[in-house]
Amino acid sequence: MGPAEAEAEATARAAHEGQTDKAGRPYAEHLKAVADGVRARGGDDEQIAAAWLHDAVEDGRLSERWLADAPLGRRTKDIVLAVTKRPGEPPEAYAARILATPGALLVKEADLAHNADPARLAVLDEATRKRLAEKYARMRALLGLTGEAG
Repeated sequence: MGPAEAEAEATARAAHEGQTDKAGRPYAEHLKAVADGVRARGGDDEQIAAAWLHDAVEDGRLSERWLADAPLGRRTKDIVLAVTKRPGEPPEAYAARILATPGALLVKEADLAHNADPARLAVLDEATRKRLAEKYARMRALLGLTGEAG
């Protein structure tokens, strides 16, 4: 683990302290799964650091100002901003920004893979499970990620 990743992990764990996912699990489990997924897909230290922080700004846990001033590489910051959904933003615009940002697609691919994990979705009610599965499949299509998630 490089210093950028270690710093990002510590920051993300602190920022998301007390937060849970839709299944009621500690949010840090999702962040770790995405970071591990980036690593398994051949991602570098900057992408792994971005994976730890990928939801921090979107969830309001850290501000864009914090990110701008953080002791992180420019590429890591760019990836975090690219994968941060903006209120009212069309999925097509979100996908286009990810595709235009070097290194961001791999982070989003790992995020989608964990979000769409059948074991994670299994604990949700059927309507929510169906809605989320469709949402994740649509985003994979917009990003050109074909085949099975994972």
